[in-house]
Amino acid sequence: MYQQFYQRFLQANQDKQHFASHSHHYWPDVTREATLAYWDDSARLVDDKWQRIFGEMIPQTQQLIADVLNLPAPEQIVFAANTHELVMRLFSCFDIAKPLKVLSTDSEFYSFQRQAKRLAEFENIELITVPTEPFATFTERFIAAAETQQPDMVFCSQVFFNSGYAITDLVGFIGAVADVTDAMLVIDGYHGFMALPTDLAAVAERAFYLAGSYKYAQGGEGCCFMAVPPGSNQRPWYTGWFAEFGTLAAEKSALVLYSNDGNHFAGATMDYTALYRLHAVMLLFKQQGITVGRIHQYVKQLQQAFIAELARQHHPQLNQKNLLLDNPERHGHFFTYKLTSTSQVAELAAFLKNNGIITDYRGDRLRFGFGLYQNSDAFDLSCLQHP
Repeated sequence: MYQQFYQRFLQANQDKQHFASHSHHYWPDVTREATLAYWDDSARLVDDKWQRIFGEMIPQTQQLIADVLNLPAPEQIVFAANTHELVMRLFSCFDIAKPLKVLSTDSEFYSFQRQAKRLAEFENIELITVPTEPFATFTERFIAAAETQQPDMVFCSQVFFNSGYAITDLVGFIGAVADVTDAMLVIDGYHGFMALPTDLAAVAERAFYLAGSYKYAQGGEGCCFMAVPPGSNQRPWYTGWFAEFGTLAAEKSALVLYSNDGNHFAGATMDYTALYRLHAVMLLFKQQGITVGRIHQYVKQLQQAFIAELARQHHPQLNQKNLLLDNPERHGHFFTYKLTSTSQVAELAAFLKNNGIITDYRGDRLRFGFGLYQNSDAFDLSCLQHP
């Protein structure tokens, strides 16, 4: 049904079953033309390409993202090459010479986790982590921690990368946290954006939302974004000259000025090839009527077919008992199997790869992801068959 949009990647990987869309999603064919378009614009316009990028491509991509997330102010979306840059810009809103308390979870991706742990080595910075498991009580425990600890920053994933567990009532979650603390609220939406239907209209003025194109947005690496609450008046000390856009004509003063829109959190010059790719994918889906809701329903069908196919193999490790699935309605677009050791996972992932089944793993957890380029009728896990 959707495979027609991925012919180049599918033809290049005909002998493989790619179950790693949560890590590196196949790109639709339009991304090749988009890559060439960036080169052609650079050759044709040279320095004048920036007028096209900032006058057309960025505003159009902001609008496409805003349409998906139901954000009322597209200009509040700022782009960066990776989420780590945006995470550091958020941290730099605080004076890290003073006490800083950060509330998060034990299941955040490394862009945040590593940096937060390193900062917590300073005596004045405290990192409080709430375990995501047991999943059934996570929301209540996290909100209670926010109320008790009164942090300066709250950072939490929409879908947790090491399990697939999802906060499906994201608006209710953000609202409940906001009711008990005035902290900066940040949602890592990388595994949710273009996977789970997400409407941020009701919380756009309260929470920062980070995501990017590398996974379910299908545009590849190099283009991430952050939705910035309107009226944000933070002054990040990690700031680039793009953050002055909108103030360049102002009379210079000793005070560093910031843009009044999302560029408030901008960095500096970057390669916009990835933004061209993201723009092309999102425009394709809009033109084809491929909504996030349709994507989500298709992936749920793939997941059900996968579970049925795997059950037929009677594998001693890859089975329902080891699947981290609290509730199918509170889950992202990948399955995670928690095994007994890292070595066991690594050996199994290598075995699968040798049999043309591409997965990925983190520690003792093996992950299988699902995307539009897959066809459930072609699922074949017979290499895992046990008596």
